[in-house]
Amino acid sequence: GLALDKPEDFESGSGIGVRGRVAGRQLALGNTVLMEQVGVSADPLLAQAEALRATGASVMYLAADGQLQGLLAVSDAIKASTPEALATLHAAGLRIVMATGDGMTTAKAVGAKLGIDEVHGEVKPADKLALVSRLQAEGRVVAMAGDGINDAPALAKADVGIAMGT
Repeated sequence: GLALDKPEDFESGSGIGVRGRVAGRQLALGNTVLMEQVGVSADPLLAQAEALRATGASVMYLAADGQLQGLLAVSDAIKASTPEALATLHAAGLRIVMATGDGMTTAKAVGAKLGIDEVHGEVKPADKLALVSRLQAEGRVVAMAGDGINDAPALAKADVGIAMGT
């Protein structure tokens, strides 16, 4: 039953968040990089954010009119089949690398929970492409799974690209 105001001047920054104006207020919702871009310090909530990230959650900060208002933490449930699938891949001699736009603390928490061999956090789309290129230059055959349009360049560059939906 909420009446929602229509956003104006909406911008989506790839991998960092969104910003725009709602009901005359300038809003920004995203990571630390976005907060820096809009001139807002996330320091007052840093300890709380890091504690949430250590559990595997992704944290977004909310700023309104240039003032930090709070944070939002979200996390994806790890599918019940994932540990077994990763164990099967490891048993086949594959090295598992995770590259995510999530913060490094979040990435490390998820990587440790799943036994992932190499973890990269705060990775932008161009960085994913560079990672695939580097691994191939080392002589590795790269299979990459991705779930978004931001993964498209790296998926195309990989020897095997696996585009995932829901």
